[in-house]
Amino acid sequence: MRKIRIPENLTTLAYKTIKDSIWDGHLDEGARLTEERLSRLLGISKSPIREALNRLETEGLIRIEPRRGAYLRTFSLKEIDDLYGVREALEVHAVATVKVTPEFTQRLWDSVERLRQYREANDKFRHLEEAVNFHTILASGTGNEQLAKILDNLHQQVWLFRRKTYDASKSHAYAAHRAIVSSLVKGDKGEAQRLMHEHISSVRRKLLAQLRSKDENREAVYVA
Repeated sequence: MRKIRIPENLTTLAYKTIKDSIWDGHLDEGARLTEERLSRLLGISKSPIREALNRLETEGLIRIEPRRGAYLRTFSLKEIDDLYGVREALEVHAVATVKVTPEFTQRLWDSVERLRQYREANDKFRHLEEAVNFHTILASGTGNEQLAKILDNLHQQVWLFRRKTYDASKSHAYAAHRAIVSSLVKGDKGEAQRLMHEHISSVRRKLLAQLRSKDENREAVYVA
C-alpha cells in the first residue's frame, strides 16, 4: 500500500499563512509554534502544518526543537554581519551580470516609483517588501536561477531582523535604487556595481550600529 501524499495546496496554504504572519510581525521571537495550535488556527490537519514548518526551517526562518515546537530564528550580530557580507558580494555580482533590456529596466523603474509612493505614505510593510522586490528583479535579470534562489533566501532571513526596526521614512533605498537603475540605463555597469556596494554596505553599517546600541541599552537597564 502506497503512502497517501499530502495535498500540495494544503501544504502551500499552511506555508504561506504562517510565513505571512511572520513577515507581518504578528509572531514574536518568543512565540512557540506547535503543530497542534497551528492546526486549530488554520482548520487543517497536522500533516500539512508539519510539511510547512519543515520548509520554513529549510529556508532559515524558524528552528524546530523536538517535542517543544518551532520558534522564529534569532540572529547574533556576527550572523547578521556575515549575511550582509554574502548578500553584498552576490548583489554586486548580479548587477555585473544582469542582462539590460528596455523591458527589464522598466520593471526596475516601476519598482522605484512604487518605493517612492510607499515612502511618502510611510507604509513600512510595503516599502520594505518593495525594496526586497527591487533586488529580486535584479537577480532574475541575470538569468541565473541558483543566484536568484540564494538571494531570495537571504532576503527572507534579513527580513526577520529588520521587520520591527525598519523605518520607511528614514530609508535611503529610493535614492540608491534610482541611481543604480540610471547607471544601468547609461550602460555603466561599473558605476552600478559601485553604487550597489555602497548601498548594501551603508545598510549593513547602520543596522549593526542600531542593534549594538539596543544591546548596550538593554544591558545598562539590566545593570541599573
